[in-house]
Amino acid sequence: MAAVAALLAAPQRLMARAPEGDIPPMDWQGGAVNCEACAYIDLRASDGGRGCEPGHACMQDAYARRIDRFFRWHPELADQQLEHPYFEVRAIAVRHASVFRLGGLMNDPDETVRLQVAARLSPAQLERLMHDPHREVRLRVAQRIDPARLAAMRQDADYGVREIVAQRLPLALLTTLAYDPERSVREIVARRLQMPALFILANDPEPEVRRAVAESLPEALLGRMVDDRDWRVRWEVARRAVPAVLVAMRDDPDSEVRQMVRSRLAVPKEDHHG
Repeated sequence: MAAVAALLAAPQRLMARAPEGDIPPMDWQGGAVNCEACAYIDLRASDGGRGCEPGHACMQDAYARRIDRFFRWHPELADQQLEHPYFEVRAIAVRHASVFRLGGLMNDPDETVRLQVAARLSPAQLERLMHDPHREVRLRVAQRIDPARLAAMRQDADYGVREIVAQRLPLALLTTLAYDPERSVREIVARRLQMPALFILANDPEPEVRRAVAESLPEALLGRMVDDRDWRVRWEVARRAVPAVLVAMRDDPDSEVRQMVRSRLAVPKEDHHG
């Protein structure tokens, strides 16, 4: 008791570790931190300064960094706080809690908590979160779930989720994203698709996608893209094509493409096409 009294009587010493101008201690409801009402008040007397510390490591504080420090010091207490009314406490407790206690938090009302759950559950358990209402949760699921189960996320409303799906989806299913409405998704598909499915995107309306196709097509098949309407695609063709294709591109309407053709053919001719 004497040690506890000494700590309570020395708030200046306790607060000394907080940087100058730091956020003042305040509980999650906006009031003063009340150590006397805390279930862990006995930790204030712990040896070595690793019990708890108002303004530095405190589960009752509204400041997430202080809550996190508390649970880093006492991970064994995390399971007890998975139903705490403050979402920051639940979310941080999830990082340290037993994975066997996390299933019930997949329906937590706060997306921050569900995001932490998605980061800790095994990939096999993530299927229930594939259609979470919050994009950040679905992004985490798409990054971690077994690729064989990603097919159910191909129609996700968020293109960022679909980008991850395109990066991880098994090749056998990748053609189903070749007509995705978002250019960036189709570009990822073009960089991963193999022949002959890659030809699906050779006539894509977006030049970035067609250029990705030109970067991936076998060199001998690049002849079909020598007349592409975008000079950047033709330049990529010129950078990789076999000599027989390059000869057909020497009169390309774009000077950058002609320069690439000349450098590849090693013909130092003067450019007469201005």
